Amino acid sequence: MTLSSFDRDRADPFTAAMRATSVAMVMTDPRLPDNPIVFANDAFLGLTGYSSAEVIGHNCRFLHGPRTDPVAVAKIRDAIDAKMNISIDLGNYRKDGSSFHNGLHISPVFNEAGELRLFFASQLDLTDRYRLLGEWEQANRTLSDALETTATLVHEIDHRVKNNLQMVSAMILLQSLDQPDPELRRGLTDTLARVEALSTVHRRFHQSPDVSQFDVADYVRDLLGDLVGATGRTDIRLDLDLASAIVPASKSAAIALLFNEVFTNALKHAFPAGSGGTLRVSMVSADDHLAAIVEDDGVGMPQAQRPTTSFGQSLIKTLARQLRAEVAVKRVEPSGTRIEIRLPRERKVMA
Repeated sequence: MTLSSFDRDRADPFTAAMRATSVAMVMTDPRLPDNPIVFANDAFLGLTGYSSAEVIGHNCRFLHGPRTDPVAVAKIRDAIDAKMNISIDLGNYRKDGSSFHNGLHISPVFNEAGELRLFFASQLDLTDRYRLLGEWEQANRTLSDALETTATLVHEIDHRVKNNLQMVSAMILLQSLDQPDPELRRGLTDTLARVEALSTVHRRFHQSPDVSQFDVADYVRDLLGDLVGATGRTDIRLDLDLASAIVPASKSAAIALLFNEVFTNALKHAFPAGSGGTLRVSMVSADDHLAAIVEDDGVGMPQAQRPTTSFGQSLIKTLARQLRAEVAVKRVEPSGTRIEIRLPRERKVMA
């Protein structure tokens, strides 16, 4: 697929993922003078404060400023000249003049003939990481609050995991870019959604003062907002009735993936193009279990009618066994699907 068609085809799921992902990314064309930017997603524009018109057609050096390390810039230039990958931290500046630490990854993209087509670059805002490291060093020096220091370290580890997951997301997108097989591209897009579901978990942990526990309701709100937003559709409505449900952090990844598979399947199968509707999610919390109901008024999911051996359904069964959860899928008349999830929980984590 040529870049122009990539930029035009907003209905393509891969293109929508590129535009909607939380990873800031640009593409540059080394065949044009000064290797200018030819694509920038919304996350990049939000990170830097520039508009698309101010970015497209310009070399990325407009992000440089007084604290941009010339040694790092030289390394980037050498990697580009050598058509090689590079990952490096770089001091950059937003349009308003504020600085940020940019975790930059650049990869060349070649066509089937081995010719250099594009450079793909993803950016991660590492400012919080540097700030947290600075706070940790100060706390360690003063020895004023050992507990706060420990919490900072835990948050830092979690933040690094989140950043690594975002890098994995960027690499999956890069691998998808030149895949001609639609089935393979769909599989990679599904994998990307699972990685970003885990990234959402770690984002919540990073924002939480207590990393030992996990609120499933808050996660579900974030996840559904991301998933529906990524579709770019306005005809899918959410109806949420979520009670706070605290579970141990050790269960967070499995629960996150389970709900991601259920929600993704509902959005994919219940609401085909031109057929919108409402996705209702309710959640109640009892002493010994958490119960969730996911119901749509769409055309219904094939999985609700007959057994399937798809990877997504196999993953749901595996996660349910791991969590000792019960997952029931039922048809709703006259149309739609109802999924009931029951998760056992430990009393000791209740407030």
